[in-house]
Amino acid sequence: TFKGRENGLRPDLAEKLAALKPAFVRFPGGCWVEGDQLKFATRWKRTIGPLSERWNQWNIWQYFSTNGLGYHEYLQLCEDLGAEPLFVVNCGMSHKENVPMAEMEEWVQDALDAVEYANGPATSHWGAMRAKAGHPKPFHLKYVEIGNENGGPAYNERYRLFYDALKAKDPEMHLIANVTPADHPLEILDEHYYSAPRFFMANAHRYDTYKRSGPKIYVGEYAVTEGSGAGNLMAALGEAAFMTGMERNSDVVIMSSYAPLFANINYKKWNPDLINFDGTRSFGTPSYHVQRLFSANRGDEVVPVDVAPQVVDAQPVAVPRGAVGVGTWATQAEFKDVRVTHGDEVLYPKAGDAAPAWKTRNGKWEIGDGVIRQTSDAVDCRAVMGDPTWTDYTFSVKARKLGGAEGFLVMAHVEDENRWLWWNVGGWGNARSAIERSDGSQKMAIGNDSPGSIETGRWYDLRMEVNGRHVRCYLDGQLVNEGEDSASAIQPLYATASRDKATGDLIVKVVNTSGTAQRLTVNIDGVSRLGQIAQATVMTGAPDDENSLEAPDKVAPRVEPFTAPGPTFERDFPAYSLTLLRLKTR
Repeated sequence: TFKGRENGLRPDLAEKLAALKPAFVRFPGGCWVEGDQLKFATRWKRTIGPLSERWNQWNIWQYFSTNGLGYHEYLQLCEDLGAEPLFVVNCGMSHKENVPMAEMEEWVQDALDAVEYANGPATSHWGAMRAKAGHPKPFHLKYVEIGNENGGPAYNERYRLFYDALKAKDPEMHLIANVTPADHPLEILDEHYYSAPRFFMANAHRYDTYKRSGPKIYVGEYAVTEGSGAGNLMAALGEAAFMTGMERNSDVVIMSSYAPLFANINYKKWNPDLINFDGTRSFGTPSYHVQRLFSANRGDEVVPVDVAPQVVDAQPVAVPRGAVGVGTWATQAEFKDVRVTHGDEVLYPKAGDAAPAWKTRNGKWEIGDGVIRQTSDAVDCRAVMGDPTWTDYTFSVKARKLGGAEGFLVMAHVEDENRWLWWNVGGWGNARSAIERSDGSQKMAIGNDSPGSIETGRWYDLRMEVNGRHVRCYLDGQLVNEGEDSASAIQPLYATASRDKATGDLIVKVVNTSGTAQRLTVNIDGVSRLGQIAQATVMTGAPDDENSLEAPDKVAPRVEPFTAPGPTFERDFPAYSLTLLRLKTR
């Protein structure tokens, strides 16, 4: 077993995890925490003690776990990896049920007991249980996440209970939230992303505009899950492009973790996974190698990078344009006083205009007397009107929630059913608002998001201003969300650089997502000379290339020494590649 532990882990799997040099491990996972129903929610006390007495847990991936890898073993694994443990507690919410507030004390106490098991002295009740399991010294748990992908008013009131209790027990504990709580402190916010390579490329600059005074960000789950095969090179490069943005903004994004980590190839219920195995063999996907290269080559200081590709193989992107619309998601609402203007020109309603021809999708729509109403519980309900050639306009409308789970959808730049922009007001369980863009293959967030919920029965003034690519969204006259509609503007090159203080190395990562090799001049400002020895690590291939048990290294990095004649030199960056340069600057 790994590190010779009793009831330990399979060495080849744990060693692949160790090679990632993880700073932390988040456990016991995502939806595993909630369970489809509360009876299947994670309860850590059922995962410690004699193996034969542990709970066999059913989960949404349709298998039972013996919990042989339980709370204690996860803590031991983190210690063996030299990684911080990040424990995710169930906050009294499952996919389909919530614990009544009157019964929450037991669940909060469960979290406090978990902290005592990890950190308490061997003389405490749960610390003694840890000592009995063979670990008298504390594990020093410092990070706890309250829930997984939970939100809405139910999460807000439960978050408050856990936050207050955990801070009272240990004021130094770092607490992570799933969404921005409406009325309680927030230290670290967990954001999850699963989409196509294009989404991650388009969002490589997402964190450039995040407020530096706001909460820290933890990208707790992310992976290319569309157009990725079983985990191909293009997926890995899309993730690498996104990771350059996280590294560049590491003052805001303080933690990140790919998900999921492991899959038995004979029982896969999710695709892709970072490390795949059968009874005796294992391999990492191209994404695994990207994670390893980024993690094993982290500097201490971010260095500014300016990238000017010589070849751009993407077509020029037209100025966004399109019709307008309104919509709901599992919510009933009505809208009135629709108005669209272009500067001083009124696009709608013009004098003498007949009632607009609304095109609806999903839901139960009623239109008449200047009011458009949606009265079903269906999701993704839309009503669209206007000219698809409209651009640079202000769209205003009044909206009132009649019932349901969320708020309103206000649409602009509607080209067709699959290409549009919408302002999701009171989305994600009526917890926050953000602008999202669909380009036909996936939906992506642009700009900031903001906390807030929509009240039932109250009329709201909603206004979207679209000027070129810039979008501003106002709720009752207050600017709430803002961003650049640049989803279609994909760069061919992404780069980040950092400096290792101990070695003086400059660490440069360059991602070429295009099908054209780039010959670039690399110019390192502020350095008079470079050391004689440099190293390049390159991973490239065909975009659809994958690894497998039979060909585990079909896509893998190769290391090549090279000599840079000085602070300015030329280098080829292959098509579909990740290149990592380590340059001696001292």
